[in-house]
Amino acid sequence: MDALRGTTTRRNVLRGIAAATTSFALPCPSYAQSSPRVVVIGGGFGGASCARALRKINPKLQVTLVEPNRVFTACPFSNEVIAGLRDIEAQQFGYEKIAANGVSIVAQAATKVDPQARTVGLADGTSLPYDRLVLAPGIDMRFDALPGYDEAATAKMPHAWKAGEQTLLLRRQLEAMEDGGTVVLAVPATPYRCPPAPYERASLIAHYLKARKPRSKILILDAKDTFSQQRLFEKAWKEFYPGMIERIPLSQGGRVVSVETATNTLVTDFGNHDAQVANVIPPQKAGNIANLAGAADKTGWCPIDAATFASKLVPNIHVIGDAVIGGNAPKSASAAASEAKACAAVVASLIAGSPPERPTIEGTCYNIVTTGYAFSQAGNYQPRDDIFVEVMGSGFTSPVHAQSELRQREADQAQAWFKTITVETFG
Repeated sequence: MDALRGTTTRRNVLRGIAAATTSFALPCPSYAQSSPRVVVIGGGFGGASCARALRKINPKLQVTLVEPNRVFTACPFSNEVIAGLRDIEAQQFGYEKIAANGVSIVAQAATKVDPQARTVGLADGTSLPYDRLVLAPGIDMRFDALPGYDEAATAKMPHAWKAGEQTLLLRRQLEAMEDGGTVVLAVPATPYRCPPAPYERASLIAHYLKARKPRSKILILDAKDTFSQQRLFEKAWKEFYPGMIERIPLSQGGRVVSVETATNTLVTDFGNHDAQVANVIPPQKAGNIANLAGAADKTGWCPIDAATFASKLVPNIHVIGDAVIGGNAPKSASAAASEAKACAAVVASLIAGSPPERPTIEGTCYNIVTTGYAFSQAGNYQPRDDIFVEVMGSGFTSPVHAQSELRQREADQAQAWFKTITVETFG
């Protein structure tokens, strides 16, 4: 009965996600100003989806997407790349189709935002004017938060929390490690991008080691006592990787307080841990342009009016995706894309002088433990007191005790979800 109820809820959530693209395609409003200018900074799932949705809502809008990288490398499924189950090329997408939709692509870094002049400064010294600005900067690492771990240290102890070269570096380190070695994952306290992803990573690294280096171990040093979908992960670890994965939680000394790159040592309150491969996921913050724009507060994240995505610190700027203080809404690709479409509708309405509709955000997160075995969590979220809260009755989490057929079905659904979101965003 629980599985049936979960399946029904899952169907409703997925139906909402599939409809998200059209649900914000409002009738083309009549603008008082000809060709209003909207600049979107950040070409990930949030920014690219927002730029595309703005043009779909009203082709008269001048929409510019500012993104220095000509190829986007997706984080979802990048743990499969680390485990050798997927090529990095399957994660990479260009912006040609977005440009074909009439979005101007500026392949430069945004280096400055002047809210008074309403301009975005670019790396080449030029600037872009805007009527409304949408920040979708993703996350940056807080290299000042963990002694011994700075940008240079990532060459020895990769975080791989931004997909790309770091992903491949961690994969190469695993391939080079001798059988019998220890892989140590340092997991920060929340908030950070995609809360269950470190445990999916541990699972898929274990999948690789079980097949290639079966005497090796994985140690998770965790700055939390509990984590998302913990019972599901721990049950799967006992089934597929008995004795291979050990996790030390916060209360037992799991919080990493410093690292020593010269010896590949991770230091906790209770002792030191030497690693043959060290994957250090540091504390995070909103992408740097959010701070330069004045949209990030002392926490490093961006407070917003959840009903409009408007920055609570800077006028005429909206913030979406992982960078926001989002309450219950997850920092995930699906939530970022959903926020993007909702924000596009809000921005179009505000430019038109009409009241925006109250947004509903959908978020779905799949976790893959081994080939043909996945589980998920999903929910809908609406604004309340400047954050998003889960809509009562909308949440779904895969049952802990389920037949293998359900796990296989969710693994297939994960693949389908990734194809759908990447096509809708970039294809």
